[in-house]
Amino acid sequence: MALARARLLLALAAWLARAGVGAGAGASSVRVAGGLTLGGLFPVHARGPAGRACGPIKKEQGVHRLEAMLYALDRVNADPALLPGVRLGARLLDTCSRDTYALEQALSFVQALIQGRGDDGHEAARCPGGAPPLRAAPPERVVAVVGASASSVSIMVANVLRLFAIPQISYASTTPELSDSSRYDFFSRVVPPDSYQAQAMVDIVRALGWNYVSTLASEGNYGESGVEAFGQISREAGGVCIAQSIKIPREPKPGEFDKVIRRLMETPNARGIIIFANEDDIRRVLEATRQANLTGHFLWVGSDSWGAKTSPILSLEDVALGAITILPKRASIDGFDQYFMTRSLENNRRNIWFAEFWEENFNCKLTSSGGQTDDSTRKCTGEERIGQDSAYEQEGKVQFVIDAVYAIAHALHSMHQALCPGHSGLCPAMEPTDGRTLLQHIRAVRFNGSAGTPVMFNENGDAPGRYDIFQYQAANGSAHSGGYQAVGQWAEALRLDVEALLWSGDQREAPKSQCSLPCGPGERKKMVKGVPCCWHCEACDGYRFQGDEFTCESCPGDMRPTPNHTGCRPTPVVRLAWSSPWAVLPLLLAVLGIMGTTTVAATFMRHNSTPIVRASGRELSYVLLTGIFLIYTTTFLLVAEPGAAVCSARRLFLGLGTTLSYSALLTKTNRIYRIFEQGKRSVTPPPFISPTSQLVITFSLTSLQVVGVLAWLGAQPPHGVIDYEEQRTVDPEQARGVLKCDMSDLSLIGCLGYSLLLMVTCTVYAIKARGVPEAFNEAKPIGFTMYTTCIIWLAFVPIFFGTAQSAEKIYIQTTTLTVSLSLSASVSLGMLYVPKTYVILFHPEQNVQKRKRSLKAPSTVAAPPNSEDKEDPK
Repeated sequence: MALARARLLLALAAWLARAGVGAGAGASSVRVAGGLTLGGLFPVHARGPAGRACGPIKKEQGVHRLEAMLYALDRVNADPALLPGVRLGARLLDTCSRDTYALEQALSFVQALIQGRGDDGHEAARCPGGAPPLRAAPPERVVAVVGASASSVSIMVANVLRLFAIPQISYASTTPELSDSSRYDFFSRVVPPDSYQAQAMVDIVRALGWNYVSTLASEGNYGESGVEAFGQISREAGGVCIAQSIKIPREPKPGEFDKVIRRLMETPNARGIIIFANEDDIRRVLEATRQANLTGHFLWVGSDSWGAKTSPILSLEDVALGAITILPKRASIDGFDQYFMTRSLENNRRNIWFAEFWEENFNCKLTSSGGQTDDSTRKCTGEERIGQDSAYEQEGKVQFVIDAVYAIAHALHSMHQALCPGHSGLCPAMEPTDGRTLLQHIRAVRFNGSAGTPVMFNENGDAPGRYDIFQYQAANGSAHSGGYQAVGQWAEALRLDVEALLWSGDQREAPKSQCSLPCGPGERKKMVKGVPCCWHCEACDGYRFQGDEFTCESCPGDMRPTPNHTGCRPTPVVRLAWSSPWAVLPLLLAVLGIMGTTTVAATFMRHNSTPIVRASGRELSYVLLTGIFLIYTTTFLLVAEPGAAVCSARRLFLGLGTTLSYSALLTKTNRIYRIFEQGKRSVTPPPFISPTSQLVITFSLTSLQVVGVLAWLGAQPPHGVIDYEEQRTVDPEQARGVLKCDMSDLSLIGCLGYSLLLMVTCTVYAIKARGVPEAFNEAKPIGFTMYTTCIIWLAFVPIFFGTAQSAEKIYIQTTTLTVSLSLSASVSLGMLYVPKTYVILFHPEQNVQKRKRSLKAPSTVAAPPNSEDKEDPK
């Protein structure tokens, strides 16, 4: 039904054409006689202004391509191995670069199918008088069409030709839309579709390291389809984002291109501009760029409409500098150059537009039959020569026009061999030629084309993608004297010579076209919502490192990040070493204290029976000196490297020395206090004041500390640990792991807690015994000792706990503890034993018994007979 309606519509159009309403194709076509006729559609003229279909002649895109088809027909007809006995003819039409006009012209290709046989589709007609009417020659039956050029024209024509099963091969239409075999099933092309070109451009963008670009397209099938293909491929491939996609209207208003540049500058980081536009739009974009003083800002990547042409960039070379363009792989056909440069008005009468081309090419006028040329234009002599009297360069699509003709010729040859075996010339099986059968043979052809490259089609009728990649580069430091340089190729994969690229200012490294610059080491990407190519860089600070480009991860507890935060490294382990400056003072005090304690003990033992030694309470004195000695030796345990043995010794001896010392002092002070208080009430001495009793009391008090520590050792065996939290400073570079015993600050104070309790109790008794008569000469030194010791430990507590958060905690606390221990031991040693030792060694005359003095007290107290704390009478 649809086919019948189409036939009716086309019959009406054909009738209108014959009636003179249409284009008058018969008067505006090039005809070549032959047994099989090929159609041809070429943009011989440009689009005309309003009210006119056609404009000025197009010398290269129109005439060169049309002559290429004539040249190819001559070659095919002269080849005895190709279609033997069959001559190919042609009917070539002008599309005037307008799709609607091209449709009118293409109707002539289907006239033979519309008109019936015998009566040509008319009822029998008679002239006046009964004479039969004159009949026009029947139109040629077109078996296939070469063309068209513009994609919009090919789409319009393809919709008509498919209704009549006429195969069509384009030499220039590249829109991806024509790859839809369900709609354009009779359409093929010898140029690759823009989907391949778009893939090549995506590969170029990725090779240059760009991930943020804008697209610019001329309104129409070519520009819009190309940009759409680029966008789809870039999304599928990933890594490339389109900042803006701008369309240039068919009829741009004044200031339209300035507006385009302003829009592009809304995303200035997207310097790469993918441009699918016609030559005129390309030129006007470059002009607007210069006018906006943005020369060198944009990085152009142009499609094959830009290619290696000079016309779009003429006088705008500085703006186009560095532009990368793409062009289907092609070659100049030498045989065509020889053919075309020998064309003249005499030997090329078959081309009805050749005279117009001649006038345009040589800027002259031919004398018409009705008058002379005007004075401003010289008269053509007819002796001018192409390439000698005018510039000549082969148009880029000539190769593809020739390949399209040969593709049809090879398909007809294959079809002829299949349907007419052994026949020279056409056989009844090919009269008329079936378009669907011919299409199958077209899709199956494979031969080396005019440039030596294979010509073939896929299932959609598309040619394989093969492109040359160019860059416009300056020469001798000048953009105006530069040119297009080949920098790579694309054939299913990109081969780009990056070292051959040259950018503005002779820069070799490709400029950036990125939404966001790459993050530095130790920084993660924080993506911008909805824009996968844009991000903010966030530093992996503190103890975090860059796990991957999107995440920061925390280092394990025993590690810290590398300086650039790209990984983790072990945290250095420290301890208070023997050579540390923090250990100098504690060790010095300990050594001096041990020497002093040893000297006092040795002196006392040597003069054990002298009055001073006896009066000081020999047994408790040796116990007290032992405790002082242990206090000094604790410094070495606190400085030594922590281990199971050292940690055990620390737990045991840290509180043992002080407990032993303060137990002895408490026992002695308590004894003095009890004697004094008992003397006030009675002459009977208080119990437990003998040396043996004092030792028992002292060791009983000390045993509580020992039992507690032994229980702790059994419940929780000690060992050395590395504490990574103690010096986990804000700056990871300052972080250290501390090798220490498994004792917390509270555990450490717990070891000393009992000793501090004894110290406080001893101080209380010392205060109570401050009124003891001078005869009990140990009371006041013990009192001064305890007062001083309390001051030392009161100063120790805030220093020790106040430095808990310090980076130097291990050093400060250990030093504070050892110095406090040594000072408290030194106070006891200095106040209680150094004066006595001095007298024993340097004033032995005073080391004698004194007469018993009467005690001046509220009541007379008899001293116990065996008391060594009371001075002997003189």
